[in-house]
Amino acid sequence: MNRKIVAASNNKGKIKEIREILEPLGFKVLSQKEAGADIEIEETGSSFDENAKLKAQAVYDICKVCVIADDSGLSVDALNGAPGVYSHRFAGENATDDDRNKKLLTELEGVSENKRGAAFICSVCFIEEDGCSHIFRGECRGIIGNEPKGENGFGYDPVFMYGERSFAEISPEEKNKISHRADALKKFLEYLSK
Repeated sequence: MNRKIVAASNNKGKIKEIREILEPLGFKVLSQKEAGADIEIEETGSSFDENAKLKAQAVYDICKVCVIADDSGLSVDALNGAPGVYSHRFAGENATDDDRNKKLLTELEGVSENKRGAAFICSVCFIEEDGCSHIFRGECRGIIGNEPKGENGFGYDPVFMYGERSFAEISPEEKNKISHRADALKKFLEYLSK
């Protein structure tokens, strides 16, 4: 099987992960820019599902081919689920990954380890060539560490502890088996195999 699918994202880290998971299974993954949809999509939804659908639909409307989009973020128990859908804007509009991680660690100062539970959540929206859409949701639980660790990954990976290591300390191959995105994409692949 060699199916073309457009990843509705401008996030290089996200596109890389989607490629690493889907291309070994016979998919040719194009970024939205490579497919001719050089647009910025405003994430105005109030949930990961809504934002994934917004992004997928905007790119589908331009390309009219199979599109996959994800919206993902970090939900921290001690912060009542924040930063949630605002994960990327948590430390302000033009903040870096470092800025977001510093803000998160500041918010959790003095919070004991047993209350630092968190989940990476991912909603994947797949739009078929005929325009029919489907949502697949994945989750990976861990805790927020006390300091950034590791060089791999992106976003909140350096502070998200999965067992004894942060997501930034594990190899991309291992992360692509256990992450929230891997979980959602596994459900997507199960749907395709039916």
